[in-house]
Order: sequence, then structure tokens, then C-alpha cells
Amino acid sequence: MAEDAKTLIETAVTRFIEEVPALAPLKLVFAVELRGRGDVQMYRVELPGPTVAKGIAEDARVRVEMPRSFFNIMAKEGNVADWREAFTYGQAKATGVGEIMKLIVHVVEKQEERQRTRRARQ
Repeated sequence: MAEDAKTLIETAVTRFIEEVPALAPLKLVFAVELRGRGDVQMYRVELPGPTVAKGIAEDARVRVEMPRSFFNIMAKEGNVADWREAFTYGQAKATGVGEIMKLIVHVVEKQEERQRTRRARQ
């Protein structure tokens, strides 16, 4: 039996924040739209937390869209590099306030840079 989307979203957000701890104090409300067979599931996610609720997030500053089947795999197995690749190649789309989007991208890039230098030193 497949896990429910709310639990998967909480898992995905928690794993992402564990890999990029600089985003943990960020106060943000974002919407997640999961497209399935003929329907769209909408969720409101509030950080810090995460607090996930089913429904339309009218106060969302960022909107993330992707197919439900793709999200199921990414939530369980995806790391930051996988998420970055998904957004780069269009499997997932993010829209919203430009400044917030740039901030998240910048923080993730810095974290990846730190990870590369740690591996190089070892």
C-alpha cells in the first residue's frame, strides 16, 4: 500500500532540511501540487516544522508542481542533488517570489560547495 502524500511530504521536507540545515530557520509557506491520473492533490506546507495540510495554500509564496509517481520516489530516495536535477530538467517545477527562489538556490549551492570541499579534504 502506498503511503499517504502528507507523510511523504513531511519526509521529503525533513530529509531536505537535514541535508541543507541553513534552511531550517526559514519561515515560508509553500504549496505542493501533485498531479496524478486525472486529478491534482494540493497541499499547504509551512516551515519551520514542517506542518502539512491538505488544501489550497492561498498564502503560499512558492508553488512546487510535479507528478505524484515521481514525487513518491523522490520523497523516499531523493537527496539534494536529485532534487536539483529534477528542477533543472523539468520533472518538477517551482514558481513564486523571485527573491525567495534565489535565496533557496543560493543556500543549496553553498551547501553543495561545502560538501565538495569536505570530500576533497578527506
